[in-house]
Formats: sequence, C-alpha cells, structure tokens
Amino acid sequence: MSLTRKRKKELKRLRSGAEDLWTQQQEVLANANALAAEARKQAAYYTREEIAPRVRDGYDTYVRPAAETAKSTASRYAGAARERVVGDVIPAVGTAVGTALSVVDHARAARAAAFSGDFSKAAKQLTKKPAPKKSGPGAGGVVAIVVGIVAAVGVLYAVWQTFRADDELWVADEEPTTPATTSESASGAEL
Repeated sequence: MSLTRKRKKELKRLRSGAEDLWTQQQEVLANANALAAEARKQAAYYTREEIAPRVRDGYDTYVRPAAETAKSTASRYAGAARERVVGDVIPAVGTAVGTALSVVDHARAARAAAFSGDFSKAAKQLTKKPAPKKSGPGAGGVVAIVVGIVAAVGVLYAVWQTFRADDELWVADEEPTTPATTSESASGAEL
C-alpha cells in the first residue's frame, strides 16, 4: 500500500511531534527526580537539626525517668517477693515435708518394733514428746488461703458478668399466650 505525499508528510510531522513530546517528558522526569533528591536532602537536614533534638529532649524528659522509676519499682517488688518466698514459703514447705518424713519414720520404727516382738520399744516410739509448735501458717493454712483467693476471684467474676453491659443479654418481654384461647378452640372442634 502506498501512501500519498500528503499523508507521508502528516505522519512525519506526527512522528517528530511525538519525539519532541517524549524528549520533553524525559526532561520533566529528570527535573522531578532532581527536585525529589533535593527535597529528601532538605528533609534529612530538617530531621537532623530540628526533629531529632526535640525527640531526644522529650525522651530524656519523659520516657527515661518513667522507665527508670518502673525499673526500680519492679526490682523492689521482685526483692520483696524473693524475701517472702525465702522467709515464708520455703520454711513452711520444709516444715511440712519434715513433719511428713518424721511421721513416716515413726511409723516404720513402730512397725519394725512390733514385728520384732519388742513391744516396749514400739510403745516408747509412739509416746515420744510432741514436736515443738511451729509458728506461721502451715500447709493447711496455705491451702486455705489459696482456696479463699480462688473463691474471691470467682465471686468477682460473677459480679463482673452480672453488671457488664451486654446488649445481647437483654430480651424484650413478649406477651404471654393465654391457655383459655387455645383450649376454647380445641373444645369447639370436638362439638
């Protein structure tokens, strides 16, 4: 297919216009990239000179003292908990285990004496003086405290469940159906 001269000239003009437009777009993109690079550089300067010092001052003024206070408070509570465990819990557990072991030892000794035929030794084993009174809560007291705490948590949970705002729990009242209307219709069907 051959084109007329006029069409060839128009196509050539269109092609040169498209090439000029492409060159202009490349220049615009290059200028936009240069402008974006300069904007990034200026933003970095602004961040380094203005924002970073403000953030650092805010951190030093507000966050660091609060963190140090929280750290010291946490270490103080941890120390108190450690003292309670070492001072109260471990001795109570040791006392309970020691008492259980001594009961087992006495039972073994009494059984061994009974089987060996030495009843006086067995009676002596059973009538030894009682162990000294212990101070502080025993194993039963610790169990009672734990049960009390669990019961208190259960009561608090029940109260919370009772008073929480839950729209799905509320059901609208419906009008009750009367049994007289249903029994009248059934008796009318029998006649």
